[in-house]
Amino acid sequence: MGVKASTPDSLTVIYTTDVHGCFFPYDFIKGEPASGSLARVAELVGRERAHKGADRVMVLDAGDFLQGQPSAYYYNFVDTTRQHLASRIFNFIGYDAVTIGNHDIETGHAVYDRVARELNMPVLGANVLLVSNGSEYFAPYLIKIVGTRKVAVIGLITPAIPAWLPERLWGGLKFADMIPVARYWVEKVIREEKPDAVIGLFHSGHDSAQTTAGYLENMSLEIARQVPGFDAVLMGHDHREYSDTVTGPDGRVVCVLNPANNAKAVGMLNLMWEEGSQSPTISGKIESLDGVDPSPEFMAAFADDMGRIEDFVNQPITKIADDMRSAESLSGPSAMMTLIHELQIDVTGAQISLAAPLSLNADISKGQLTVADMFKLYKYENNLCTMRLTGREVLKHLEESYRQWLDPDGRYPIYNFDSAYGIDYIVNPQAAVGERVKILSLSDGSPFEPEAVYTVAVNSYRAGGGGNHLTLGAGIEPSELKGRIVATTPKDIRYYLIEYLKGSEVYIPHVVTNWHFTTEVATAP
Repeated sequence: MGVKASTPDSLTVIYTTDVHGCFFPYDFIKGEPASGSLARVAELVGRERAHKGADRVMVLDAGDFLQGQPSAYYYNFVDTTRQHLASRIFNFIGYDAVTIGNHDIETGHAVYDRVARELNMPVLGANVLLVSNGSEYFAPYLIKIVGTRKVAVIGLITPAIPAWLPERLWGGLKFADMIPVARYWVEKVIREEKPDAVIGLFHSGHDSAQTTAGYLENMSLEIARQVPGFDAVLMGHDHREYSDTVTGPDGRVVCVLNPANNAKAVGMLNLMWEEGSQSPTISGKIESLDGVDPSPEFMAAFADDMGRIEDFVNQPITKIADDMRSAESLSGPSAMMTLIHELQIDVTGAQISLAAPLSLNADISKGQLTVADMFKLYKYENNLCTMRLTGREVLKHLEESYRQWLDPDGRYPIYNFDSAYGIDYIVNPQAAVGERVKILSLSDGSPFEPEAVYTVAVNSYRAGGGGNHLTLGAGIEPSELKGRIVATTPKDIRYYLIEYLKGSEVYIPHVVTNWHFTTEVATAP
């Protein structure tokens, strides 16, 4: 590809992924200093530009920057008139492109469309298409000129969005499978742009064996292996550090990187074209930000924003009479899960609630409850859905939940460990898989009927097929899930938790023991 150069050219690519609102070296949820952050990325980028020249440094992000810390949530949903903090920060650092992530889509059209307008660089997503005419909703690729060389960056997102998010958040869009889109665009870019290097910037992990409701969720490594033309693949989404090379189908060695999440590290890609060479020599590594101080210029530029966010998270909601610990949810009913279940029943009026703790170490201490505590209590911006499920489907859903929960290899995330409320049941960990759960009755004492249809409250991630409880577990076809949803809340569950708790001067945690394990289970992480 490309033309011969009379002088050597080089490019350093610095990329972040899954920043999840970690803009500052401060955790607004825990109220303490934090490692990582885009403040440290800004310092590293400044050093590299000063050393190598601004035109020889490219800065990229592989998505999921609009969710996680209150610093993102505040500008997503509270202060919606000021320019978004994320777009101001990316512009300040001088990013060249960002690929949209699934948690960015989770914020809804109003937020990600606004941020895309405000950014001074393209938002990439070659496989995000308009339903109306099949055209690309975001830019499919970026071209950057480096000396006499031309570098292309093609962006793709995991197509599993419909399995996790209600359609109102991505209405009018569809998400195509990654491999055919990657093949189309790399061939088109090479043919029409004649680049000297092609980089994939993908919000999709590397474990291609993982599927969600029939979607091929993590295809980055497979693209590197199967699609000719890529020199490097920079990936994200799965929060798993990765640094390796694979051989593409054209014999090219493809550098594959993932610096994991929360801007604690960056991916560093170095491209060097020797004089007279058409192909670059490429090396890549993961660079920790542990030894990098936050940029003073960055901290000064966004000091007012830090103050606004601190004021937001410190807002009092109510007082809580006792501690709540999410880890208690692993061995049986807990106060934290009772609160979430009762909230879901209260908002939806459903007969049964299915929900999981969203993190292992969410600890809420008695005393003043603030907005920051609500980010501990409910980590994600899930909406709340009401579905119609048969009793048999509820049972099979729970069987799949406890299969994952009790997996001896510990392969499944805690946010898949659903328990139920509104029914009384027991779980036998020593029984065969598929025979562990016995439902005794509805909690009001009336019979639980396998063929009866019940209204069931679940979060939007589960309603779309996330975790495979309703698909592989309950046996519902992915295409049928949308038709089972009878209502979806307009706001996220955290919002309703805040409103629910505001209703009492003091919230008294309590445990509804509607289920139990028949024997003690190992609950160590």
